[in-house]
Amino acid sequence: MSFRRISTSGKGKRPVSFTFDGKRVAGYEGDTLAAALLANGHMVLGRSFKYHRPRGLFAPGNAEPNALVTLIRGPFREPNIRATEVEIFDGLVAESQNRFPSLRYDISSLNGLAGKLFSAGFYYKTFMGPGIGPLRSTKFWMLCEKIIRRAAGLGRAGLAPDPDRYDRVNAFCDVLVIGAGEAGREAAETAAKAGLRVILADANPPSDLSIEGVQTLSRTFVWGVYDGNTYAATERVADHKSSRTPGEPRQRHWVIRAKTAIHATGATERPIVFPGNDAPGVMLASLLSDLAARSIAPSGPVCLFTNNDSAYQTAADLAGLGAKITAIIDVRAEVSAPAKALAKVAGAELITGAAVSGTEGTNALTSISFQPFDANANALTGEPRKIECAILGISGGWSPAIQLASQAGGKPVWSEPLQAFLPPDPAPGQDFHVCGSAAGVFGQEDAKADGARVADIAVAKLVGIPIKTAPAPASDPVYFAAPVHEIRGGSKSQKAFVDFQHDVTADDIRLANREGFSAPEHMKRYTTLGMASEQGRNSAIPALAILGGEQGKSIAQTGTTRFRPPASPVAFGVLAAERYGDLQPDRRTPMHDWHLASGATPYAAGLWHRPMIYGRPGETIEQAYVREARAVRMGVGIVDVSTLGKIDIQGPDAGKFLDRVYTNMFSNLAVGKARYGLMLREDGLVMDDGTTWRLGDNQFLMTTTTANAGKVMQHLDYCLDCLWPDLKVHLTSVTDQWAGAALSGPFARKVLETCVEGTKVDTDALPFMGIVHGTIAGLPVMICRLSFSGELAYEVYSGAGHGQAVWDALMQAGKPFNITPYGLEALGTLRIEKGHVTGAEIDGRTTAHDLHLEWMLSRKKPFIGQSMMNRPGLTDENRLSLVGILSSSGKPISGGSRIVEEDELTEPASSLGHVTAACYSPALEKYIALALVKNGKSRIGTTAFATAPLTGQHVPVEIVDCHMFDPEGRRMHV
Repeated sequence: MSFRRISTSGKGKRPVSFTFDGKRVAGYEGDTLAAALLANGHMVLGRSFKYHRPRGLFAPGNAEPNALVTLIRGPFREPNIRATEVEIFDGLVAESQNRFPSLRYDISSLNGLAGKLFSAGFYYKTFMGPGIGPLRSTKFWMLCEKIIRRAAGLGRAGLAPDPDRYDRVNAFCDVLVIGAGEAGREAAETAAKAGLRVILADANPPSDLSIEGVQTLSRTFVWGVYDGNTYAATERVADHKSSRTPGEPRQRHWVIRAKTAIHATGATERPIVFPGNDAPGVMLASLLSDLAARSIAPSGPVCLFTNNDSAYQTAADLAGLGAKITAIIDVRAEVSAPAKALAKVAGAELITGAAVSGTEGTNALTSISFQPFDANANALTGEPRKIECAILGISGGWSPAIQLASQAGGKPVWSEPLQAFLPPDPAPGQDFHVCGSAAGVFGQEDAKADGARVADIAVAKLVGIPIKTAPAPASDPVYFAAPVHEIRGGSKSQKAFVDFQHDVTADDIRLANREGFSAPEHMKRYTTLGMASEQGRNSAIPALAILGGEQGKSIAQTGTTRFRPPASPVAFGVLAAERYGDLQPDRRTPMHDWHLASGATPYAAGLWHRPMIYGRPGETIEQAYVREARAVRMGVGIVDVSTLGKIDIQGPDAGKFLDRVYTNMFSNLAVGKARYGLMLREDGLVMDDGTTWRLGDNQFLMTTTTANAGKVMQHLDYCLDCLWPDLKVHLTSVTDQWAGAALSGPFARKVLETCVEGTKVDTDALPFMGIVHGTIAGLPVMICRLSFSGELAYEVYSGAGHGQAVWDALMQAGKPFNITPYGLEALGTLRIEKGHVTGAEIDGRTTAHDLHLEWMLSRKKPFIGQSMMNRPGLTDENRLSLVGILSSSGKPISGGSRIVEEDELTEPASSLGHVTAACYSPALEKYIALALVKNGKSRIGTTAFATAPLTGQHVPVEIVDCHMFDPEGRRMHV
């Protein structure tokens, strides 16, 4: 055991019992999972990404790269959670990751023997580069991908749904203070005393601190900055609790809109890169200080390796807890008098002008090697010396936590004394201030003074008084670091790791530079450095130093990458917040219960529940929808269309308004008639289609697709409120007020004639796109003759409360004609056969020309999207346009398949387009599809292949006109 717990008597800590890898472990209330495991002798807490090397705890808080665990709550698994951020509680269940059969003995650690094979970019060069042969084939890559995914990676996500609920809060304040250290607390108190609304957010558990006038959010990590000083944060509401009150969320998503923000985010300690630096027991000095504050101290011999004075205080603190400090190894030839005094207090041998050059120990550190070191030449100069060591604390200097400032600002500023980047100035439209160690001001008193100074500046700016120009306190020389970030040479058999999470070594960075990935952004992506949850907190500065050194540049000249949200991992559940779980309403049509009782399989269409098929015993989905679609073509079918969006549009300017939002004319539509309409976005792309019925001189009923009902309503509201507020038009969403049933098929008229009273429904009384009013079963109905199936068809609307009764009457009237209810699958089949478009084709990227709807673009009036629809990029002849696809081999076509010309399933293949919808057509007795294909009209009559590499399907197809069945439309005009 390399750590021991100091007596907890008198500290008021309650014993806690939890489970790790199936074994019961004891800890104390207030411990993190990492601290409790260390105190119980667990030195190996993880396995590395590629090489499966044993890894121990390395850094405090959100900088920890190694100790990632999976938390288990019943069947639900949440992987890749930092053990340093998990507060233990009775009943906590955690397990280690990325190992087999156990954490201590992992078979995949043999990967380390093939280290050069797995160097940076090996997967690009081995499997994905240009060329021919079996090593470059898609099938070979897909086989290798499965093996690589099993061998590499971090945690394994479970398949069970998340049982928790989440919450969202919108908050507003004058000043948001991020971080409750000395600087943050002083800034919050100063701003509150000035009468401003202040929110103080801190990631740590709450202390006894209470600041009058300040709303304090503990356990709240701010991770994103967006336009207009909008900040995103996650509050861990119940992650630390063994039981939760009913309705209590696990986490809460805060959206905070502040007039200004003060970043008091602190600083993180950096490592020094050297051979063998990933051995369990090698850790940052700041982690040792954090553990000491939790009454946990090393029980074996301790050494420290540093390039600055801050580590000396750590040595003295540990010695005060009874730890044996064997040596302090400093790369500098001379150290300050205060540092020497602290080394003497710690009882440590002070070894200056030296560097650690190797380690020994597999699952625990046993000794280290060090050699004389010339800091000016950055080179080892003498013979190695070995010293017994169980814990090695490293300090390579301190980096201000500028992630949030970088998201909201310009380029970070390099500080040579600190060997770190300082926060940038705010970008246009953003307003923030940085104080304390986040601004390079260290030490409690200096940080406190800096917090007050920055708050005074923020207050003065907000209230409009002269801004005080007091200078910031000078940086404490204790935190100045020598420009030494890597020790080259030393042990030849050991790797020097820069990014512990992704197993990126110093040699990987040099390889990336040699292969042309010489910019920091390119090196980062090629090596995957800093791309895991650690986000470069440990690796960024050493990596830039190595990259710059290879190019003869300083870190300031090399520059750094920008930070993007989230600054730390965020659960998908908290992003979804109230939109996840059972909080969403279910939308059901008036006939919903009838559908279920009649054997319907429900299908979610947004919030609506609609029948997918009405399956019979033993039927597959395909057999059911083919039967239903065939019944429509040969007789009569009925489908529930209550979910279509319906908007009542009234007012003397209603016709003029519709002319502007639709591409075709509606002001000249006769009362009692309907017209198909097309709506564009302002950028000229198609937004939605549907029919609009004129019910009176000043009244229209617009129908929209189910998916776009809300979007169209918002668009129309925007047009009236912002574009044309002078128009006398009133809009009302009436989707839920109307129940709708569509009758389709050759016998549809006969069914209506049997049950409709008060009106005739023959061709003279009810022509195509005509509207009549009558009754069914004594209930008022409105009937429009229109068709999306290509058959003689009618939509019958009644009040929602009468929907079931009207449906029952239609079913009863249709019995002599073998009326068949049909669901979404058959509905889709009918429209694919006819080439009608829906949301699959109106995907936000298509134009009226792409969909062959240019005939609907009026030249007699202006309309939204008209000025943008003919841009060169939207009229290029090589754009994707709608075509029909017929399977030539009798094999099914998968939705989403790519259309290619190559006759073999090979990579790379040049895609001509993609399938938007596919089915088996009972009318054509073939598998068919609609597709968007480059210059589709010119390809009609040619052959191609529909390929789906993930499923191995490669189907020869014929490209045909999108109107594959009854293209003249004779059947719906009978």
